[in-house]
Amino acid sequence: MAALGEDLLGVVNRLQDLVFNTIGNDSLDLPQIVVVGSQSSGKSSVLENIVGRDFLPRGSGIVTRRPLILQLINVPSERDDKPGDDEIHVPHTPASVAGQEEWGEFNHIPGQRFYDFASVRREIENETTRIAGSNKGINRQPINLKIYSPHVLSLTLVDLPGLTKVPIGDQPTDIEKQTRNLISEYIAKPNSIILAVSPANVDIVNSEALKLARHVDPVGKRTIGVLTKIDLMDHGTNALDILSGRVYPLKLGFIGVVNRSQQDIQGNKPMSEALASEREFFRMHPAYRNIAPRCGTQFLAKTLNTTLMGHIREKLPDIKARLNTLMGQTQQELASYGTDSFTGKEHRGSLILSLMTRFATSFISSIDGTSSEISTKDLCGGARIYYIFNSVFGNSLDTIDPTQNLSALDIRTAIRNSTGPRPSLFVPELAFDLLVKPQIKLLEVPSQRCVELVYEELIKICHTCGSNELARYPRLQGKLIEVVSDLLRERLGPASNYVESLISIQRAYINTNHPNFLGAAAAMSNVMQDKHDKEKRVAAAEEKRKRDARRRKELNGVNGAETPEDGEEEEHQQSVLPIRSGVQKSKESRSMSPAVGRDGHRLQHSITAPNGTSGGSGRDSFLNYFFGKENGAASAGALPGQSAAGGLPGGSRHVSQNLEPSISASLRRPDTNPRPLSMPEPVEEPDYSDSGFPHDEHAPPALTEREALETELIRRLISSYFNIVRESIADQVPKAVMHLLVNHSKDVVQNRLVSELYREGLFEELLYEDDAVREEREKCEKLLGTYREAAKIVGEVL
Repeated sequence: MAALGEDLLGVVNRLQDLVFNTIGNDSLDLPQIVVVGSQSSGKSSVLENIVGRDFLPRGSGIVTRRPLILQLINVPSERDDKPGDDEIHVPHTPASVAGQEEWGEFNHIPGQRFYDFASVRREIENETTRIAGSNKGINRQPINLKIYSPHVLSLTLVDLPGLTKVPIGDQPTDIEKQTRNLISEYIAKPNSIILAVSPANVDIVNSEALKLARHVDPVGKRTIGVLTKIDLMDHGTNALDILSGRVYPLKLGFIGVVNRSQQDIQGNKPMSEALASEREFFRMHPAYRNIAPRCGTQFLAKTLNTTLMGHIREKLPDIKARLNTLMGQTQQELASYGTDSFTGKEHRGSLILSLMTRFATSFISSIDGTSSEISTKDLCGGARIYYIFNSVFGNSLDTIDPTQNLSALDIRTAIRNSTGPRPSLFVPELAFDLLVKPQIKLLEVPSQRCVELVYEELIKICHTCGSNELARYPRLQGKLIEVVSDLLRERLGPASNYVESLISIQRAYINTNHPNFLGAAAAMSNVMQDKHDKEKRVAAAEEKRKRDARRRKELNGVNGAETPEDGEEEEHQQSVLPIRSGVQKSKESRSMSPAVGRDGHRLQHSITAPNGTSGGSGRDSFLNYFFGKENGAASAGALPGQSAAGGLPGGSRHVSQNLEPSISASLRRPDTNPRPLSMPEPVEEPDYSDSGFPHDEHAPPALTEREALETELIRRLISSYFNIVRESIADQVPKAVMHLLVNHSKDVVQNRLVSELYREGLFEELLYEDDAVREEREKCEKLLGTYREAAKIVGEVL
């Protein structure tokens, strides 16, 4: 069993060297003994007693500022005095005289042996300063030291910085936190055995080492307690209860040791005499004589050796399983960097073709939504293109007001210009054509922007295509992106031109026979219905106001006093008289003969003119007035007793207020039964000095009753036809973009890449490998080799 134990520890030591030399960290969580203790707890003296040599730095403050991985390796003695099971032999003569049987080696200086242990101490100090600096700060990078000796039991120990409370000198202010974090990092590993060193002359409940051990090992399963300075306890006290496990139970127990005093160290007391004095102390002390065989450095070394061997034997299968997992992960990572080796032109061409195909496939699958690397955070690829069509483009079309930029004056002027020098009986058709074509042109800007957004998304897809393997060759990746970008840029022109032609086609022929077009008859019917509804509401409101006024007057009459409301009522009655007289004149001026529409149908009812008043708000717009103040929906049919055909009556012209169209009116899709707008009041127009029409300086040109009707009729016809065109453009533009830009790029991208880049003269330039990626791949290959070597080492004993 002893030979097997030595082999197991040798395996762990070899693994430890392999891991730290190649990886730089303990990724395998190897079994090891971690020594933890407060500053000046005697931790360093315990290690020196186990080794039998003075080799650790000493001084004030933190001396151990880097983890020290100490591997004790037993070697056969030339005098064949290998230590037995009962004692550790310490040489009485220097190593140089004893045939150089003991020496130390550092991993950072491979092949160099240190036979003088004072030189070992100096090298530890120098290496610590080199990495951790000279300001007493700590560093996580460990120092690996091997000590070969026939007088030691094989062990692997990790000496950590001592716990401290107050920074001294130029130490960092958070030195305590740094030290605790470093210690916790080591002792938290499940395969670590914790050697908690506590001074016996301090109450055990104040032991920082045991407190940290309890945090990661609550049941004390893998903690060994070491009591130092037992000889310095107050007279009349002893640590028997602690060593017996009655005060602080640990599964692996407590072991008491007596180290050299500071006077012994300064006096260079030989280690052999110190160990002999320790054995004599426990043998002669009345409290410890019965447990003397289970105390002292000799028993501690044997216990650590036995415990570590058993721990290694228990954990080795887990280490093998972890190695297999790490090898699989590393192999997968290496494959992501690419392992293709190519020599000769033939292999280079095959590699370039393979990478081209993968790039083109990734580009197409990103558009189609079949890529295996689809993002779950943001829209991308084909889903983003759909979002552009449906939301961005659709919403931008919906926000266009078909008559926002058309004022009543614009419409009236277009009507007058289309009639020439002759007076017109009906609304001229040419005015509708002149006005609706510029409005259709408003659809071109959002349509072209839709093309640009899809183009930009395809460019983005192009830049995100590829894999880690393609990243090995930055020049090839750049060329692939450049070729596809040129292809997309070529297709942008035809797609943009076709979308422009779609708008031009709609403007080239105004199809008033479209089944969804409102038509003049329906539009006029809606206008009249709105007017009729408005008059009814005004009359109802007037009647209600009168009733309220009479009720207030009756109530005030009971009190015998005239209220301000009476005066207001009389004033209101006087102000209403001109309005009523105006309405009366309007009624008298109606044409008694039936009106005939442009389509030859008779209008059964004459049109009642709006009430003209000099007061009121003149800044309400048509659409705001209709949609905002009149929310009721009217039928699109003719008024009762009125034919389906609509016409425009003649009438006297008189001055009224100017109501401009609202820019806040919401946009609606074409509707076969559109919601009718209310009939507006006759509106006044601003004074235009160059209009050519006679006008009074204080009375600007105004819309007559007929002009108001004509203007509103044209406005409704424009909105109806614009909605038809908008719906058509919303359907045709995405189809054109998909056909001319998206689908065409998908179809030809593979052929374009091959024709542009598959040239023998470009192979060497395209396959230039990125230095950073090459270094990562080589590092990954080295790591994989390390794990394979470790698996081979473990396989020797399993």
